[in-house]
Amino acid sequence: MKKALIVWGGWDGHQPEQVAAIFADMLRQEQFEVEVSDTLQAYADGEKLLGLDLIVPVWTMGEIEQELVNNVSAAVQNGTGLAGIHGGMCDAFRKNVDWQFMTGGQWVAHPGNDGVEYTVEIKPGSSPLVAGLEDFTVQSEQYYLHVDPAVEVLATTRFPVADGPHRTNKAVDMPVAWTKYWGAGRVYYNSLGHQANIVEMPQVKEMMRRGFLWAAEGKEQLASAVAAGNSSVYTGMGDSQ
Repeated sequence: MKKALIVWGGWDGHQPEQVAAIFADMLRQEQFEVEVSDTLQAYADGEKLLGLDLIVPVWTMGEIEQELVNNVSAAVQNGTGLAGIHGGMCDAFRKNVDWQFMTGGQWVAHPGNDGVEYTVEIKPGSSPLVAGLEDFTVQSEQYYLHVDPAVEVLATTRFPVADGPHRTNKAVDMPVAWTKYWGAGRVYYNSLGHQANIVEMPQVKEMMRRGFLWAAEGKEQLASAVAAGNSSVYTGMGDSQ
């Protein structure tokens, strides 16, 4: 069985415990061995993280020790997948740029707050992860993010919808879901999921299911690369510390 670690906490408004439970059930249905933790010290054992297939952060607006970020980064670089949703991954640690570099983006605003009705537009042909999925409408927070230009965008939403100072700029298609790589590791992010009811939407659950499975295949890809003699892992992020 593949092994997954879900770590939840931070701001209660995102219902992290409920969301973590949804993800744990989803992964168990996919035959993962799942550990669920409500402390960031779950990242303290670097060797244990190296043995995982998937890490799922569900932690918003927190502060984290640099050593714990280094442990997660090293595990992902060595093939452990990283996948998450909404503020639980890309507004987890606003002060830690290493986390933001690894995950591919950082939340900066949600104009109109909760309850904005907007369309999630799937990018057909962008990846097998969105094959057969169709555009859908959601009523929730519409995330505006600062995004790594290296990501592969799987779905977008058009800004502006709600009023705000951003409206005087041209319309933009903001990424909603993306993939990227961090060393040998696969990273998946989806900006939907303000609360558990949004995570429970069939479209969102299917996107996350596919994202989890894709991210958890990094170890297999690393093994192939090692066998071919093509692997290299960067072990430090001291330039930003």
